[in-house]
Amino acid sequence: MLDDNLKAQLGAYMERVQQPFEIVASLSDSENSRDMLSLLQTIQGLRADKITLKTDGQDARRPSFTLRREGTDTSLRFAGLPLGHEFTSLVLALLWTGGHPPKEDAEGMDAIRALDGDFNFEVYMSLSCHNCPDVVQALSLMAILNPKVKTTVIEGGAFQDEVEKREIMAVPMVFLNGQVFASGKMTAAEIVAKLDTNSAAREAAKIDAKAPYDVLIVGGGPAGAAAGVYAARKGIRTGIAAERFGGQVNDTLGIENYISILETDGPKLAAALEAHARAYDVDIMNLQKAAQIIPAEQPGGLIQVKMDNGGTLQAKTVILSTGARWRNVNVPGEAEYKNKGVAYCPHCDGPLFKGKRTAVIGGGNSGVEAAIDLAGIVAHVTLIEFADTLKADAVLVNKLKSLPNVTIHTNAQTTEITGAEGKVNGLKYKDRATGEEHTVPLEGVFVQIGLVPNTEWLKGTVELSKFGEIIIDAKGHTNVPGVFAAGDCTTVPYKQIVIAAGAGATAALSAFDHLIRQG
Repeated sequence: MLDDNLKAQLGAYMERVQQPFEIVASLSDSENSRDMLSLLQTIQGLRADKITLKTDGQDARRPSFTLRREGTDTSLRFAGLPLGHEFTSLVLALLWTGGHPPKEDAEGMDAIRALDGDFNFEVYMSLSCHNCPDVVQALSLMAILNPKVKTTVIEGGAFQDEVEKREIMAVPMVFLNGQVFASGKMTAAEIVAKLDTNSAAREAAKIDAKAPYDVLIVGGGPAGAAAGVYAARKGIRTGIAAERFGGQVNDTLGIENYISILETDGPKLAAALEAHARAYDVDIMNLQKAAQIIPAEQPGGLIQVKMDNGGTLQAKTVILSTGARWRNVNVPGEAEYKNKGVAYCPHCDGPLFKGKRTAVIGGGNSGVEAAIDLAGIVAHVTLIEFADTLKADAVLVNKLKSLPNVTIHTNAQTTEITGAEGKVNGLKYKDRATGEEHTVPLEGVFVQIGLVPNTEWLKGTVELSKFGEIIIDAKGHTNVPGVFAAGDCTTVPYKQIVIAAGAGATAALSAFDHLIRQG
């Protein structure tokens, strides 16, 4: 199952196992079961002194295996082979079960251990999903730290009948005690916060107790992280309040145009951004959503930022770097069938539509790339573009047109996403030249039509463009004294990671200049 390189890497990791544990496999005579047995035998053979392998498991899902540390009542099960993007999740689960300490902060682990109740989680993932590992690893850690939490990780491709029965059309999808709990990327802290109804009040109290900052950055994407580093290097008190550190970078798969880094992926870059900011002692407040900004009452006074949980942060200057999110097509059926056939991440959810008919709305680079990726998985792809030509790079357009299972409709306006029995069954569009209406029977629709800035909470305070972008000058100034902005939420042209990072640095230097001129 593993090549020599992966086996060598795994062997090095297994040296860190400190406590004995057992692997109990539930197998059948299928090829997948044989592959799983081979993988588990390799793992056990790397640390035979600490790992016991049993093959007499009685779980109904086959193939599957449970990890259990001796002397504990933990329950962590993997159904299907956790390879691909989930190989790291498997390695971490083995290490944590074997007593190797996780990198989660002490406060976060205490919060997991304090959870009281019966929590039976099932998380469905696909091996090509780059958002799934975060959720899988979070729920795995929770199961290892708290015996009241039981986690089963299910590879959707190996249990297709189960996926169809539960109508799972987007991953990661999490069930708690048999009911839908959440979908999409989540951290352990987010899951705990959703389970612990008193967490918001406690977080608000912590926020209120913070001393005022010289520079407070709202948003933790490339612009926010760069602003944090540049501000902190000036020796001033710097804080970053982020709803999700890394922002939309977390949802980006391949990154090959960030200068000096030949190739990376979104989650790796997001982790590197956070590590760089923490290295300069920036006060990072994650899972914090801003709700309102109140300008200083007088020059040199404190600006207030009220958070969604009720807490309030204060600062002499504020940098807004809240980024952007996927734009909705805003037609009937989109909201109703979200995660029931309407999706926004072809890398994550594409494998769930294997052999089915899909559509991509959007003819820019992201839309054409999505259509190309999907064409290798699904039965057919229909691309719908509002303009009269595709806007993607010529090399991508040529590739798309060469694919036999792709149909392209330009000058086409999507008017409705239809469905029945809770699932998508078609898409309607209007030919903008003739006015003629058309219906395309299909099972999945991927929306790829650009971004919308996360600035709704600023209306009436900070000047916004007609597109909702924060209006800034060349130095990142907004119309509010002491308030600066950077990145995809602003009027800066070309929404790129490298541009956002540069804009964050500019905003931080401008904020520092403002501070020293204020005395």
